[in-house]
Amino acid sequence: MTVIGPDGAPRCGWATSAPEYIEYHDNEWGKEIRDDRGLFERMTLEGFQSGLSWITILRKRENFRAAFAHFDPEVIAKYGTDDFDRLMADPGIVRNRLKINATISNARALLELDDGEFTELLWSFQPANRPAPKTLGDVPATTPESVAMSKALKKKGFVFVGPTTAYALMQASGIVNDHLSTCIAR
Repeated sequence: MTVIGPDGAPRCGWATSAPEYIEYHDNEWGKEIRDDRGLFERMTLEGFQSGLSWITILRKRENFRAAFAHFDPEVIAKYGTDDFDRLMADPGIVRNRLKINATISNARALLELDDGEFTELLWSFQPANRPAPKTLGDVPATTPESVAMSKALKKKGFVFVGPTTAYALMQASGIVNDHLSTCIAR
C-alpha cells in the first residue's frame, strides 16, 4: 500500500522513512535509463546493496562515484592492485572484496561489448504489459525475465548479478515500473 509522505502525497510504502528515500523514489527509481554508463552505475550500486539496506548505499553514493571514477568503465577496467587497496581502505564506500572485484570485472566485461550493446541487452528483458502492483506484496524479488537477464549477463562475463540483483536493476532503471498503482510516481 502507499504511504502518505510529509508533503501529503502517496508514495510506495518503502519510500518515506528518510529524505534520501523520498528524493530517490520521486526522481530516479523506475525512471528509464538507456545508456551504458548509467546502467553500469545502477548495476554496480545494486550489487553493493546486496545484503545491506538501500539507504546505506544512497548515503554513500557520492563516495562511490568519486571512488569509482563516476562509473567510467574505461577507467575502472584499468584498476590494478593499488586501486583495489585504495578502495578497500576507503571508509566512504562499502569495503567488500567480492563487490569491489566484481565492479572491476564488470567494467572489463562491459568494454568487451559494442557501444550501446549493454543497454540493448538489458532492455531486451523488459516484460510485456505488467499490471501495476497494488501492494508491496505484489512486487516480486525475481521474475523469469530477471533470471534470464542474470544468465545472459553471466554468459557475457559479468559477475555478482544474480536474479535478485538483476531484478533490482530492472526496477532502478525503469525496465520495469514497480511503483504501486496509487503512487504519485506511477
